Amino acid sequence: MLEKILYADSGTGQSQEMLKVLMDLPAIQKAAITILHVVPPQVTADALTAKWDEGGALIKEIITNVHLAPSKIATILRQGEPKDTVCQVAEEIDADLIIMGSRGLKRLEAILGNSVSQYVFQLTDHPMLLVKDDIYVKKIKRVMVALDKSDSSDYALELALFLLRDYKDGELLLARVNPDLDPKLLPLSKAEIESNPVLARAAEKAKKMGIPHRSLLTAGKPGEGICNLVEEYNVDLLLLGSPDRRPSVAKSLPDLDRLLGTSLSDYVRVNANCPVLLARKRS
Repeated sequence: MLEKILYADSGTGQSQEMLKVLMDLPAIQKAAITILHVVPPQVTADALTAKWDEGGALIKEIITNVHLAPSKIATILRQGEPKDTVCQVAEEIDADLIIMGSRGLKRLEAILGNSVSQYVFQLTDHPMLLVKDDIYVKKIKRVMVALDKSDSSDYALELALFLLRDYKDGELLLARVNPDLDPKLLPLSKAEIESNPVLARAAEKAKKMGIPHRSLLTAGKPGEGICNLVEEYNVDLLLLGSPDRRPSVAKSLPDLDRLLGTSLSDYVRVNANCPVLLARKRS
């Protein structure tokens, strides 16, 4: 399911630490990892040479620090516009997951700030793991998947189960934020929570795989509710279904409305206090 991973390195942020903790997972240990560093276009030949040498050193540093097996690693050092190059390489290697750092910019800031991660998220159909620069990356113990009735939510659950398979230190939190639930009915009993159809179906899958799990059900706005649960349960990794974001009319142009941050995935990627894996199943 995650056989080919593209790690897009910028030389900053917490994404390298995220890759390191992911290597504790047996499912990730079996994956082939491509480390990409993009050298932006330079004005002079000397500047290009300096940036090229710097990029090569960063790639070597990642391999050493993360303790990656050489047989499972490919490296790409390429010159170009970073946001376009990440999308291109993801297509070239047919990546099952892109791992990137993120500044966590909100709405218009992401556009004006020329956010690479936001651009890639908008224009790729690959799942993405975004790691904000200002969060603390921890050993993965509690993995939460946000559930609703969508196909992308089902795929997020599949990925969560895949990641925790054969991993003895992990617990799966099955979270449902129901905007139609009357807050006055909270808190619900354990029996009421576990009888929720969306949660019950997910719990049955986790049980069959022998993965420790808990079900969580609350009311309110989904974005705020998910981020509150992340905080309350000290979640180490969040998985959220995120449909293909590419515009249906012009696949090469950003969808301005969605770039402005009106979607659930935009809200969560900015506000969740943990790394966020945005799951989308490729057609």
